[in-house]
Amino acid sequence: QVQLVESGGRLVQAGGSLRLSCTASGRIFSIYDMAWFRRAPGKEREFVAAVSRSGRDTDYVDSVKGRFTISRDNANTLVLQMNSLKAEDTAVYYCAASAVTNSATRNQNVYGYWGQGTQVSVSS
Repeated sequence: QVQLVESGGRLVQAGGSLRLSCTASGRIFSIYDMAWFRRAPGKEREFVAAVSRSGRDTDYVDSVKGRFTISRDNANTLVLQMNSLKAEDTAVYYCAASAVTNSATRNQNVYGYWGQGTQVSVSS
């Protein structure tokens, strides 16, 4: 099993920056793709960004391209650097890990491990 714990979410003003972290524990050697998803109030959970095991492959939803950067600091830490935040970025952000794919996929169904989420609130 793999456990994921997110941190870093808080209230920030529009235009500001935040750094989210996700720490994995357990059978981390089995993890390939890691990703961030988010769920805004009243909306379905959506893909934000993904990164392959080596960090070579990444993918982003169009709305965050050029503003967010996903990276893996080491074998068990996933980071999402968020700059130029907008009110529409307000959501609960979830870290996810896949033991199946290694291509920075945005398909939620292949992510078998999920964190509890961290709240990001952006005031306009």
